[in-house]
Amino acid sequence: MQQAENSKIDVLVIGGGTAGFGAAVAAGRKGLSVRLLEAGPKIGGVMAFCPGMPWGGGYPRDTIIGGVLEELANRLTQMSPPAAEKRPCTLENFGPEILYDHDITTLTMFEMLEEAGVEVELNATALSPLMEGKRIAAVEYCNRHGLHRTAAQVVIDCSGDGDISAKAGVPYRLGDEQGRMMGVTLTFFMENAPWDRVFAKGDPYFQDYAARGIAEGRLHEDLGKLYLMKGFHQDSVFCNSVVIRDVDGTDPAGVARATQEGRRRCLQMAEFLRADVPGFEQARMSMLGPTVGVRETRKLEGMVTINGEDLARGTKYPDGIVCCDNPIDDVMRSSDEMTHEAIVAPGSYYTLPFRALVPKEIENLMFAGRILSADPMAFASVRGMPQCMAMGQACGSAAAQVISTGQSVQQVDTPALIADLQRQGIRGLGDTPLSEV
Repeated sequence: MQQAENSKIDVLVIGGGTAGFGAAVAAGRKGLSVRLLEAGPKIGGVMAFCPGMPWGGGYPRDTIIGGVLEELANRLTQMSPPAAEKRPCTLENFGPEILYDHDITTLTMFEMLEEAGVEVELNATALSPLMEGKRIAAVEYCNRHGLHRTAAQVVIDCSGDGDISAKAGVPYRLGDEQGRMMGVTLTFFMENAPWDRVFAKGDPYFQDYAARGIAEGRLHEDLGKLYLMKGFHQDSVFCNSVVIRDVDGTDPAGVARATQEGRRRCLQMAEFLRADVPGFEQARMSMLGPTVGVRETRKLEGMVTINGEDLARGTKYPDGIVCCDNPIDDVMRSSDEMTHEAIVAPGSYYTLPFRALVPKEIENLMFAGRILSADPMAFASVRGMPQCMAMGQACGSAAAQVISTGQSVQQVDTPALIADLQRQGIRGLGDTPLSEV
């Protein structure tokens, strides 16, 4: 085997989704040397797999969560013409969301990483951790030039599947108690679809049309509801409908098969829309996702595991690092149902604890995003992109404290971390209710 090339940095962030972006920016702004490894050719995570996916969950109590998300949104909305806009969500029990120009947003995220001094490596796959006792001494990864090894004082796993954390020995669970995972989705846009005609009927899920398409064998049976939403650009419609069930997102062959099946269903749906739904007669399909978006695989075991009952009570954890009021957005995990059940009473919200991002034993590892420590009900609420970005921001900020004190991640001074996040503009933390900011 080829000898690995060695390097050493302060913080290694694995995964360039919204969580990894937040972690790398936050750590870089602390003056730390940061390397971000992204296995694909583009940062953004689900934004790269499902171009145009709205940022939902960023406005608990109609107040933006703040921090890096707010900064990114402001950069986009203040462009001329604006590249993002806050709009009400068309789905039940969701609050406002942010729609954006996909390409300009990706460019802006890359710029923010550059400004923070982050070294970004694309098409770089993390392979395995090299352990020294209860610490990750280094991580091996590969790119087209071969095998590399990076030693880091702190590793932040934002990979979505938690491969490095699992290989380091962090216990995990796949899916729910029965191992069932949410369905994967392939998205696309329909362009040149006049909104005044497409959405004239007032049925948010186009169920009458869908029922006819299924009965006639022109739509897949899982398309009983058509999730069609106005895109950012005029007369573009974002189609987030094609869900493939019973896919293990950690199985590359299974993901490849699901992607090809998704392509067939997307084309079938586009043809149905043009033939049957007013407004789509002259529309064309565009921005078909390059692979299915995976919602759920591993959930790692942290110092605390958040559960749905705590969230339903609107729990404000003492080490809460981001506010959230998302519904239980469960997508075909155990049946063909897609639910958006409210988890908190109207006007209420909860916070996510930093301890759910910290393993019990590995001393220099944190994790953020959809691999956080949560039960199935809680997970179905907390997995929004804005919350993932804030989780990453918390871990990147905590890394600076860990390095400066020489302590383990389990010993992070959470009151000091929360005060730091408040200075960075994260709202609703500590003793300051979200309604008072």
